[in-house]
Amino acid sequence: MLTDLTLAEAHARLRAGEITAVELTQAHLDRIAALDPQVCAYLIVTGEQALEAAAQADRRRQQGEDAPLLGIPLAIKDVLVTQGVPTTCGSRILEGFIPPYTGTAVQRLFDAGAIMLGKTNTDEFAMGSSTENSGYCTTHNPWDLDRVPGGSSGGSAAAVAGHMALGALGTDTGGSVRQPAAFCGVSALKPSYGRISRYGLIAFASSLDQIGVFGRSVEDMALLMNVIAGHDPQDSTSIDAPVPDYVAALTGDIRGLRVGVPREYFVEGMQPEVEHAVRAAIEQFTALGAEIQEISLPHTSYGLPVYYLISAAEASSNLARFDGVRYGPRESQGAMWPTYKATRGHGFGAEVKRRIMLGTYALSAGYYDAYYLKAQKVRTLVKQDFDRAFESVDVILSPTTPTTAFRIGEKVDDPLQMYLSDVLTLPASLSGIAGVSVPCGFDADGMPIGLQITGAAFGEPTVLRAAHAYQQATDWHRQSPAL
Repeated sequence: MLTDLTLAEAHARLRAGEITAVELTQAHLDRIAALDPQVCAYLIVTGEQALEAAAQADRRRQQGEDAPLLGIPLAIKDVLVTQGVPTTCGSRILEGFIPPYTGTAVQRLFDAGAIMLGKTNTDEFAMGSSTENSGYCTTHNPWDLDRVPGGSSGGSAAAVAGHMALGALGTDTGGSVRQPAAFCGVSALKPSYGRISRYGLIAFASSLDQIGVFGRSVEDMALLMNVIAGHDPQDSTSIDAPVPDYVAALTGDIRGLRVGVPREYFVEGMQPEVEHAVRAAIEQFTALGAEIQEISLPHTSYGLPVYYLISAAEASSNLARFDGVRYGPRESQGAMWPTYKATRGHGFGAEVKRRIMLGTYALSAGYYDAYYLKAQKVRTLVKQDFDRAFESVDVILSPTTPTTAFRIGEKVDDPLQMYLSDVLTLPASLSGIAGVSVPCGFDADGMPIGLQITGAAFGEPTVLRAAHAYQQATDWHRQSPAL
């Protein structure tokens, strides 16, 4: 089936003229129509537009044109604005909002010939670890429809895992591409802060948010990164630095690579099968010629409270703009303040309200120094742990998550247990460094396990090279759910 191809395989067959973009796109739209009513990976499917774009891609190829992603159908997380196509952030407060422009990362995909299949489901404003916080539907894990796909980019992860897209864009604030990738058995990359433009990403926590990529292989991610990475003058946090060829970095050779294994990441309460699979992956790296050494990241335990203070404070500020005055639905109550309260009260879900209140409290007079400022200082200590570690190692290996995917509804009433799903991904986000998650095994229930590989800031080539070498030696990433 055409939907069983990886992005890299489809790319090669399109270039060879063995398939057309229309055939490839129609195959994915047919699979979405058949499976997505069960999975709910998509909030909106742009089928007509996708087929028009595919036909145009075929005409361009017939005329001798080529582009890096010409004819490749992809999914876009619904926190990235797309001109003329609704963007809701999974929230009722933006229901029906149609942006007047397209964000830089998405536009770069379009410029490279990619085709958008639709917008994927997300925890509301990307706040969540299970995609149960969406204002529209709960996304189901393609490996077990009774389990969560992870979050907040659960829709994108499920779309790729379910073969309903060749690749996807997501966002990662504290683990939101890596954690769902681990839960859904696909590959995902959170790039270094500033490597991909955030222009057109509706903000949750501006010092943490990054656009990330999903694929079924490391090569898929490298192809996407080659297109969307790079400086953007419209984003003041975008780094003006040369962009390497990520595909060329996939040499398959990691002999002599210095690999650190942090003792703090094998936490108490970790699912034994997760630790066993990751330990086996570490042994595979040894067999490939890597040099393994134990390291310490001593401030790891502070990552969770620091993240939830900083991200909530920034969310409180960023989400103040959603008031029903300029865009989105308005619940008119006559006077301004009653209208404002009704619109936000009914438009935001429970998790978003919880984080706005936590963030507002942390920023309030008399508490700013004790909470937000202290959290920023501890964030620096977390970053310094990584800085010291990367003086002696090239990459760090760890589990992506402490457990495999949990059941829908299992943690929805216990926010702390939900937040702990991201305990191993948060430190890298606080530090602004690069990290990937790739499949490395399954538990007794057949649920995927993720291996996290992190590298220094702007060390994506090394991280991808390590992940690719591992995938060349294993076939975990080639397993697919029996949907």
